[in-house]
Amino acid sequence: MSSIFDEIVDRKNTDSLKWDCCKQRFGREDILPMWVADMDFKSPSVITEAIIRRAEHGVFGYTEVSEELTAALTGWMKKRHGWQIDDRWLVFSPSVVTSVNTAILAYTNPGDKVLLQTPIYYPFYSSIKDNERQLVTNSLRNNNGYFEIDFEDLERKLADNVKIMIFCSPHNPIGRVWKIHELKEVLRLCKKYNVILVSDEIHSDLVFSGHKHIPVSSLAEKDFDKCITLVSPTKTFNIAGLSVSAAIIPDTELRRKFRSFINKSGTGLLNIFGLEAAKAAYTNGEEWLEELLVYLEGNLNVLEEYFKKNIPQIKVIRPEATYLVWLDCKELPVPAEKLKDFFVNQAGVGLNDGLIFGQEGYGFQRLNFACPKALLSEGLERIKNAVQKLNK
Repeated sequence: MSSIFDEIVDRKNTDSLKWDCCKQRFGREDILPMWVADMDFKSPSVITEAIIRRAEHGVFGYTEVSEELTAALTGWMKKRHGWQIDDRWLVFSPSVVTSVNTAILAYTNPGDKVLLQTPIYYPFYSSIKDNERQLVTNSLRNNNGYFEIDFEDLERKLADNVKIMIFCSPHNPIGRVWKIHELKEVLRLCKKYNVILVSDEIHSDLVFSGHKHIPVSSLAEKDFDKCITLVSPTKTFNIAGLSVSAAIIPDTELRRKFRSFINKSGTGLLNIFGLEAAKAAYTNGEEWLEELLVYLEGNLNVLEEYFKKNIPQIKVIRPEATYLVWLDCKELPVPAEKLKDFFVNQAGVGLNDGLIFGQEGYGFQRLNFACPKALLSEGLERIKNAVQKLNK
């Protein structure tokens, strides 16, 4: 049965980072890009129609977040994740990365310690180092392809005067959906050591069957209010270029400080089309999302089976969420430092090199499978052919 997601959309010459910057990123233009985390699908028609309606008005002045948008987001959180939030808790910003930087600036001083659980989404490293904070890492444990939190190490690190813990839930690039006992233990330790928990939950809507995302802040006890949750419709509905996200901050003082730094940086005024897109997505995008999840899980099943059958030297770490798969390439006869060159120049595909996610990414690559099945098949075939040449 055909799907709306089978359509191959020509994204070249659209100022696409993924498709138009291959030469700058990989040194050649003739590769199949399967790296940066946006999808090769059209966004829901309800979003396109909302943007067109707004564009036809013809006046694009300064913006303000509407009550309709805040109501749509609070309704979405209640329906999709079972979390009743107060619209007063919301502070909007252009992106989750903007919010992470804002939290670091608002709640820490230069030299303060900020903890990441590695490997992790690579811009978070810059958020810490560029703001002159001290990076502390808590490496995830790889138990035969299933990654877990090393809580003993986490407690040792948090006890050593860490000010902020940046939590990735679901995790990028591993794809874990944290279980309730894991979330509760993270909260317990943050409370014990008075650490502010900043939870990146941008992939929370992209969870596969058999798993359930739980907003970590929804589990926090009333006597621990140092939780900030970062959400956005950009990954879910493929609108990253429209720059819209929200921080959910129940505590009044933390919210005041966060909003103050948003205002100081001049990032409080958002793109009017981003606001329209977010409102349409959270109000009428659920049916499209359900179809997307089925298609993505189908792609994931195809990918996993293909590697097992045709490229067993590469182990698939099956994600429980996101449209990103973590590939263990350590059995390939290619040094980790040469993996990027191998995939680009031998396979003709552009992936994210695991090393940019931290030293724990040594020997790994991240592949984006949010594309039409025909493009996925082409990418897999290219990888297979390149690996077969290695074995000759």
